[in-house]
Formats: sequence, C-alpha cells, structure tokens
Amino acid sequence: MQGTAKPVLDMHGISMIHRAGLVETHALRDVDLRVDEGEFVSILGPSGSGKSSLLAVAGLLEVPTRGEYRFCGEDVTSLGDGACSALRCRSIGFVFQGFHLVPDIDIHNNVELPLRLRGVGGRERRRRTREALARVGLEGRAHHFPAQLSGGQQQRAAIARAIVGRPRLVLADEPTGNLDSRMAEGVMDLLAGLNASGSTVLVVTHDVAVAARTERRLHMIDGALAEFDGGGAVPLRAGWSR
Repeated sequence: MQGTAKPVLDMHGISMIHRAGLVETHALRDVDLRVDEGEFVSILGPSGSGKSSLLAVAGLLEVPTRGEYRFCGEDVTSLGDGACSALRCRSIGFVFQGFHLVPDIDIHNNVELPLRLRGVGGRERRRRTREALARVGLEGRAHHFPAQLSGGQQQRAAIARAIVGRPRLVLADEPTGNLDSRMAEGVMDLLAGLNASGSTVLVVTHDVAVAARTERRLHMIDGALAEFDGGGAVPLRAGWSR
C-alpha cells in the first residue's frame, strides 16, 4: 500500500539476541519492516526462522535487544510493562495457532474478555460481542463452550475475540496450523474479509498457500527478512521491506 497510507507498524534495525552463558542465539537480525494501515501482509518461514519472535516484538510481548519500533507513530521501543500492556489491550488483536480460549467459560464470555480488561461497560460489551460473533458466523454458538466447537469454529471464536476491541492491528501466529485444509481456507477467507473492511492484518506462517492469500509476502530466513516472489526468496536491499 503506497501513497498517503500511514504506517501502523514501523521497525528499524530490530535485533533480538538470546544469551545463555557464552552462547548467543540471534533470533532477529537487523529487521526493517513497515506495515501500513489497511495492509494484509504475511511472513513466511520454517520453524526457528524468527518469525514468531518478530510477531512477539510487533505485539509488544518482547523487547528487542536493539533497534527502534514505532507503533502508530509512537516510539514504543522503551515503554515499560504497564504501558505496553495498556497499548496492547487497546490497539492489538492476537490470533494464535492454539486458539487460547478459556475452556471453562462459554464463547460469549471468551470473546468479551478483552473488553472486560479495558473496563468497557456491560451493555456495550454485550453489543460489541454480539457484533463480533455475527461477523465470524458464530452468533448461534455464543453459549457453547470451546470443547463443543470444531477446530475451525474455535479459531473463528479466537478471531472474534481479537477484533472485538476494534484494534489497529491484528497479528495472526500460524492461524491455520491446527486446521485441515477446508477449515484453513475458511479462516483465511475471514482474515481476508477483515482486511477488505479496513483492518490491518499481519500473518506469520510456514504454509505457502496461506501466504499466497495475502497482498504482500515476506520470507524470514535465519532471523532476517527477504522479499518472497512465490518461487524463491530475494534478500532485501537496505531500508524498508517494501
């Protein structure tokens, strides 16, 4: 996305180094990444390539060893835990491979949970939760428990939970990894629909077919980003991964 679009996610030189004694592991190596409002972007790579580490930094769950990260224009690189938690709760929605639904409460209450954490009033919580469930086609499953749903339905519930707070950015970590091909296609249809309605979506995946559904594709190799053309990876030039 070009022109006047504003960056939601804007990273320069992001590196993450894990140290254990004298051993250093480079999870991320000088990553530059910009994702603009309304983009649908995928990062493709095998396990251990660093893509989940990058998503953790993007979602303010991890602090990079070095580099600069601006979220919606705000420098968040050195924010404290409390400020990161508040910004994450207000502006970022997460979709995980393992769904991460609370097993002993129903789907309505699972989806409503982020609004409770934000202190949204009961009537408004219920209205937004109904809207989110309708958006993913689960309005008839609101009072079912997670174990009563199929894997695809659980992932749709997780997406409803991710979007109920109207986040600026939706981060999806292997959202189809636990699903068969038919259910995976349905989840990607839903993410594509969210993007078409204006949501900014960043997906990390090991699946080429999932990456092919996005508008822009990047490839992560040994903690570094490369452009992905569908047949091979081309190392990025210095500067933006655009």
